[in-house]
Amino acid sequence: MKIAVVGTGYVGLVTGTCFAETGNTVTCIDINESKIKMLENNQLPIYEPELDTLFERNKNEGRLKFTTSLKEGIEDAKVIFLALPTPPGEDGSADLKYILGVANDLGPLLKNYVVIVDKSTVPVGTADKVTDAVLKAGKRELFDVVSNPEFLREGVAVEDFLKPERVVIGTSSEKAREVMNRLYEPFVRQGNPILFMDERSAEMTKYAANAFLATKISFMNEVANLCELVGADVDNVRKGIGTDSRIGKRFLFPGIGYGGSCFPKDVQALHFTAQENKYAFRILDAVMDVNYKQRELFFNRILNFFNGNLAGKTIALWGLAFKPNTDDIREAPAVYLIEKFLEHGASVRAYDPEAMKNVKEIFGEKVFFAKDQYEALEGADFLTIATEWNAFRSPDFDKISSSLKTKVIFDGRNLYDLNEMIELGYYYCSVGRKSIG
Repeated sequence: MKIAVVGTGYVGLVTGTCFAETGNTVTCIDINESKIKMLENNQLPIYEPELDTLFERNKNEGRLKFTTSLKEGIEDAKVIFLALPTPPGEDGSADLKYILGVANDLGPLLKNYVVIVDKSTVPVGTADKVTDAVLKAGKRELFDVVSNPEFLREGVAVEDFLKPERVVIGTSSEKAREVMNRLYEPFVRQGNPILFMDERSAEMTKYAANAFLATKISFMNEVANLCELVGADVDNVRKGIGTDSRIGKRFLFPGIGYGGSCFPKDVQALHFTAQENKYAFRILDAVMDVNYKQRELFFNRILNFFNGNLAGKTIALWGLAFKPNTDDIREAPAVYLIEKFLEHGASVRAYDPEAMKNVKEIFGEKVFFAKDQYEALEGADFLTIATEWNAFRSPDFDKISSSLKTKVIFDGRNLYDLNEMIELGYYYCSVGRKSIG
């Protein structure tokens, strides 16, 4: 099947590459000429495990192409995916200008029947708006608009796409349903469901899923904070409740808050939708409040340890991405910590396996970016950990001890065993567990 994907961001590239992997001919479209040139030269603008291998194979075999021309890109396409940004506005609403702009442009270009798919995360009612936009210069019999939200976890997005737990498709058209079912059949051969529903329910499903997962994270962070006050260990509590099948063990790890491109934006957008409909979504109020305050609490623990004075301190920071196996720093707690460290007169020596380039675009020469995790420690007063990369889980503590001025670690991701930290003689502060040393 010939497919067009409009937008070559995170969702667009993964979507286009994975559809090409199952034999479809895919053309990815973007107005950013420099990005298209990068892609044509086998350079990916994002880091995502396994994506480079699939990308190169399908590009070399002629199934994955790129263009800046919408007209050229959608020619003879049976399905057009809209994988465009929906950035949050100041009020938390999702900005649809990119999606609706392309929808307006599509109308006069349609010659044969095509399924237009909202792949971006969009508010309830967007399929109707896209339909109206295409209709301004297009004929109704030439298209259907479908909602097909993505459920891709950064760091394992390729696996999520190729082996989805479920595929959600919102459409009221039997013709569009047949096309979408045929397109996704190769990905669900093991029996996972393709769930067909109306467009508005599909749009709501994505927001509800991300908001619920964000709620689990914020709930566990609240439990962790209470554990510290009463002398409980959050790791034991997490294991105790995670074995309950009604709760599940995932998204129960405490830390310094969620970040990335999905949870913050989607929670805000769902909250805005509730406000638009005059509904007080009080749980989401609390989720957002707890998430922001969690990084504040962590920073204040560091500040209080040094009696409110970080001026002149050199801080080693391990981890910049909002989570491991990605270079995404959107809403990353590490960015907040760097801002606060610099604001209080400290200097920062940072290391991350993938995200340093993106952080350097924000802070420039204000932060020293190390070649590896141990160079970041040289001359530092203490170590702060903000991302749970596997490379940080079993470090050389002899190197850490010899490089740091003081044996002090603030761990926002609970990577190390408390008893081991006691034996090594560290002051060690984590989340939801007693501080030692």
